[in-house]
Amino acid sequence: MKNIFLKQNNKLGYFFNLFILFSIFFTLNSCADKKTEEAHEEEKSENEVALTAVQFKTVGIETGSLENRNLNLVIKANGYTTVPPQNMANISTLIGGTVKDIFVLEGTFVNKGKVLATIQNLEVVEMQEDYNSAIANIEYLQLEYNRQKTLSDENVNPRKVLQEVKSKLAVERARAQAAKNKLQALNMSTSGSSLVPIVSPISGYVGKISIAKGAFAETGITLFEVVDNSQMHLDLNVYEKDLGSISVGQTIDFILTNQGNKSIKGKIFGINKSFSNESKTVAVHAKINPADSKDLISGMYVSANINIKNATVPALPKDAVIKNGDKYFVYIQEEHEEKATAKKAEAHEHKEGEAHSEEAVGEEEEHNEVHFKAIEVVPGTTDLGYTEVKFVEAIPADAKIVIKGAFYLLSAMKGGGEHEH
Repeated sequence: MKNIFLKQNNKLGYFFNLFILFSIFFTLNSCADKKTEEAHEEEKSENEVALTAVQFKTVGIETGSLENRNLNLVIKANGYTTVPPQNMANISTLIGGTVKDIFVLEGTFVNKGKVLATIQNLEVVEMQEDYNSAIANIEYLQLEYNRQKTLSDENVNPRKVLQEVKSKLAVERARAQAAKNKLQALNMSTSGSSLVPIVSPISGYVGKISIAKGAFAETGITLFEVVDNSQMHLDLNVYEKDLGSISVGQTIDFILTNQGNKSIKGKIFGINKSFSNESKTVAVHAKINPADSKDLISGMYVSANINIKNATVPALPKDAVIKNGDKYFVYIQEEHEEKATAKKAEAHEHKEGEAHSEEAVGEEEEHNEVHFKAIEVVPGTTDLGYTEVKFVEAIPADAKIVIKGAFYLLSAMKGGGEHEH
């Protein structure tokens, strides 16, 4: 009897232990499923966002589809604006002297031939005296030559005397011309003041002034800089890998923030045949359209597009592509609409055949949700308001892509935080 009782207890213990093991197994499985589901939901929430119908209308979300657009394929290159050599003057003096007057200020516009300053040098007086003396001698020798020629023709005087006068006349004429050339090089008249004018050889804006009144101006030292920015060039640094696609005649364009985001255009006229520096770039020179040059300054940093060719590519409006971190995305509207639980159900309950009240309709719109999913893309060239896009993963052909309001969706996905674009 005792043995039978022990056997029954052993059986009960066995079944009890088995029940405990199954309970633990199911509990662990449930926890694991719950964690997997939570992880999936968390991953899903990182690239999905939902708006109520009211928010959808208020924000003005618009959707569209991928389009094939004829866009310019471009190569991006950085560089600086420059002034062509013939439009820049570094003005110096051919003769040293004391600065007597300065007539301009930096930043002022001057016309070609404008006197910028005057320099006093007494050597100029000697040049003027040499010229005037030579002119006086020429007048005398010319009369003497005419007289000797008449006598020579009448065989009164020997021809040798005529040749001597002719020779002296030629020497004085050469001396006068040399003195005149010197004075003209200094922009001086043949008589009068000892002040040498410093004249602008071009029309343009005065840059740096390197002299002061009363100082001694030396030869070969730049006294004034004058720049004419009616013509501007752009020097771009193009990498070796892109050189095969660059050619003379291609157009370039760039935007400067201080020009009201206006597109400035130009055309390539020259390509260097040697590398500029250790960065393995080659200088590509472009002439900027004169209509766009007047407000530019030499030395402006520019990030330009070199237009290579036109091609038909899949594209979206540029505002449809948004940047989040170091990746780019577009938003696709998902097909289903969900309703909030519990509270939504109460809002939608009504008797059969009873019309919705305005309040009920409002509550229904408030709880309807439109879902959007962020899809990663690789953007390409941007032209005429459209951006070339390549999807990292394939999307349905009839996908509704958000073309207006993508920035708002990114902000909502981040919980109202700031976004990049």
